[in-house]
Amino acid sequence: MMKRFLASILFLLPLLTVKAQINLRNLRCEMLVNPLSVTAENPRLSWEIVGKERGLKQEAYEILVASDPAKLAAGEGDLWNSGKVETDNSVYIAYQGKRLASNKACYWKVRVYTNKGLTEWSGPAQWGTGLRYYKDWEGRWIGFDRLFPWENAAASRLSARYFRKEFAVAKQVKSATAYIMGLGLYELSIDGKKVGDQVLAPAPTDYTKNIKYNTFDVTEQLKQGQHAIGVVLGNGRFYAMRQTKAYKNNSFGYPKLMFQLIITYTDGSRAVIKTDDSWKGTADGPIRTNNEYDGEEYDAQKEMKGWDKAGFDDKSWLKAEFVQEPGGRYEAQMNENMKVMKDLTPVAIIKKGGDRYIVDLGQNMAGWVKLQVKGKKGQKVTLRFAESLQDNGEIFTTNLRDAKATDIYTLKGEGMESWEPRFTYHGFRYIEVSGYPGTLSKNDITGRLVYDDIATVSTFESSNAVLNQIYKNSWWAIASNYKGMPIDCPQRNERQPWLGDRAMVAYSESFLFDNARLYTKWLDDIKYAQKPDGAIPDVAPAFWRYYSDNMTWPGTYLMVAEMLYNQTGDVALLKDHYPSMKKWLQYMKDRYMTEDGIVTKDSYGDWCVPPVTAEAGKGVNADQKHPSQLISTAYYYHFMQVMMRFCKITGNEQDSTQFAQLAEKVKQGFNSKFYHEEGYYGDNTLTDNLLPVCFKMIDPANKNKVWKNLAYIVEVTNKGHLSTGVVGTQWLMYGLTEIGKAELAYGMATQKTYPSLGYMIENGATSIWELWNGNTAAPKMNSQNHVMMLGDLFIWYFEHLAAIRADARETGFKKVIMKPKRMGDLSAVNATYRSNYGEVKSDWKQVGASFFWNITVPPNTTAVVYLPVAPGEKVYEAGKLVTGKEEGILSTKPITGRLVLNVGSGNYSFEVKK
Repeated sequence: MMKRFLASILFLLPLLTVKAQINLRNLRCEMLVNPLSVTAENPRLSWEIVGKERGLKQEAYEILVASDPAKLAAGEGDLWNSGKVETDNSVYIAYQGKRLASNKACYWKVRVYTNKGLTEWSGPAQWGTGLRYYKDWEGRWIGFDRLFPWENAAASRLSARYFRKEFAVAKQVKSATAYIMGLGLYELSIDGKKVGDQVLAPAPTDYTKNIKYNTFDVTEQLKQGQHAIGVVLGNGRFYAMRQTKAYKNNSFGYPKLMFQLIITYTDGSRAVIKTDDSWKGTADGPIRTNNEYDGEEYDAQKEMKGWDKAGFDDKSWLKAEFVQEPGGRYEAQMNENMKVMKDLTPVAIIKKGGDRYIVDLGQNMAGWVKLQVKGKKGQKVTLRFAESLQDNGEIFTTNLRDAKATDIYTLKGEGMESWEPRFTYHGFRYIEVSGYPGTLSKNDITGRLVYDDIATVSTFESSNAVLNQIYKNSWWAIASNYKGMPIDCPQRNERQPWLGDRAMVAYSESFLFDNARLYTKWLDDIKYAQKPDGAIPDVAPAFWRYYSDNMTWPGTYLMVAEMLYNQTGDVALLKDHYPSMKKWLQYMKDRYMTEDGIVTKDSYGDWCVPPVTAEAGKGVNADQKHPSQLISTAYYYHFMQVMMRFCKITGNEQDSTQFAQLAEKVKQGFNSKFYHEEGYYGDNTLTDNLLPVCFKMIDPANKNKVWKNLAYIVEVTNKGHLSTGVVGTQWLMYGLTEIGKAELAYGMATQKTYPSLGYMIENGATSIWELWNGNTAAPKMNSQNHVMMLGDLFIWYFEHLAAIRADARETGFKKVIMKPKRMGDLSAVNATYRSNYGEVKSDWKQVGASFFWNITVPPNTTAVVYLPVAPGEKVYEAGKLVTGKEEGILSTKPITGRLVLNVGSGNYSFEVKK
């Protein structure tokens, strides 16, 4: 008996060890951690497996979902017990339990059966169901749909609206959930304390189509006794920044509020605090004006001490008025709100005489400043924001157009005062401070970087300093232009979500930021903006009514959807948007395609092609349109290829034949009209030749001539520089790499002379300019914080230099392709990328004749690793010759110049040497 007992213990020891070594983390519902409102019928659950074992792979999972934490802890899944489900899928697992009601909390955990043993149950996670239906909102919209005497509608100079409501909590609270739609922007407080850390919320939409609501768990704030709710409303995008040109600017009305607080008591009863005419409001508070373009004016003398606390005397306040509904459907916001993500201390403060200073933060950014000031009652401190300085040291504001970009703070004169705006942001590096009492020091002013609360998912360091600085500058530019939607610039009177700026750039951005929820939301914005006949705008949400009908700007709809599928593997997203994409392509065909397959409509051409020299572009307005039928036709063909892929993925195979036939017609028409026997397309520009190469439109008999001509343009005509605008730059690095000219691509990426990203750095850029000659162009259009010229650069950084790429057949990084390209003087790249499965790492360097490469493949994934091997060289892993029988190495295959390894998860240390 004792021997049998000891044998059982010895048998169990490995399993117990596995449980200690393999863990589950990062449990997510709809890719969010513990979201409070998920209205989907079947929310999708995901998790990461953590373990150092090589080849670690999930074989099955078991999920429990309970209505109560105690039930979950006891192992009772009263909402759903999945049982053991045999699959290696650990992302986007659809909930299949009981139907869920509104305003319910769901608690869940998971355990995983792996090829190394069974894990422990994960820690608990949760999601809330939110208010799923229109009728779940019991209150009414309140606001003041009118001007107050001191407001100026023509100048968009509205004061903030303040609303308050007192209520009593009579019993012990079990849970309390607050739901809010504050349009355009809101700040919520309970008993004088702000709820949440979000800013500039909610995410902007076309409010006639859809409205995002935010949800907060406020259980801890509500004890028995009297309480008060306070809400401040700013204009945001609801009351447009410009009320003129109604034909162009979309404005939705005066700020308004819908709020609902659902309190559940421990005895099972509930109470609902909702917006109705028992609320009180005023517009005569300290925020005198707020406008995204122009800034915020705050008069501390008008502060209403305790206005959002119980017991405040609100007799002078107005009764809240019922106002018209905005019209859009109510949706739980599934993308992250904005947040203050980083603080910057000034690098220099320059006194300009009297009480005026120029503050330099050392970095172009988007957000605002926090001010510390002590002075007399009624003194005003004025803050003006700019991206650069004039030659005389004064701030340069001409490129802001008519955006005032000015904040004004009026002191109350009660000791040290601290202030920052609530309902505006600026794009800036420099601040002119005037009217400041005393001496301004670095401790008195802080730059606050604001963007969507999303993670940076990568690191990148190489042996080339230019590549490294481009990565850093781009990080700042991308972050600065995430504002609940991707905008073009954060500083001037524009800040619009132009589709054309983000075609391949969104893909590049995905290697730096976890932007999937942001871009998923943006796809919805585009879908909502589609006209009944199929037209898609150039800007979405359509805050500017631009429906110019072209292929390149609206076509970003398809390209962003494909990017999200490649990077995350989200099939549901493609299924959702497939009908709208198909409708748009049919619309463009019916209106603009000739019998020969030529698409005749284009609006912008290759937008912002660089002048031959920076001096040649001095003072020139860059916003010149050069429509191109070559571009529109090539893109239509490309989108046919994309749609054929989508047909297969979404189960719409019946459409594939039609797309294929149309694609062939377009391809033949394109080559007939635009190809020249000398081996070039169109006007023989770099972009004209790149597109047929990248879209694989070239007749095989002409391929060598076209490829040779393309290389000649870069190498000889351009002397190693680019000559592309927005459209061509999207395909530049891929195109050159595709024709076997990765060395040219590398040389172009590391250029320091005009035109290049390195040229921007050499001329003091700390982010990315809108124009290649942004230092010489007319100020009408030369934002110094843009992303549209990044193109496919970071796709190339990570997929080629760092060798981190998702397999096109097993998307979402379920299988990783790792094939480094060594080129030029590049001797080392160290990069990481965090996928939905965990962190992928690639750290390679060439030292003398030896090639060293450390890689990490996350659990539950595999990788195909291409090791560069020259004749006479051998591959070692952790100091041992690779024979193909090592743990974690699933197979080996020698090909010319490479040893191809299929590997499971784990850490590997390779060396290639003679």
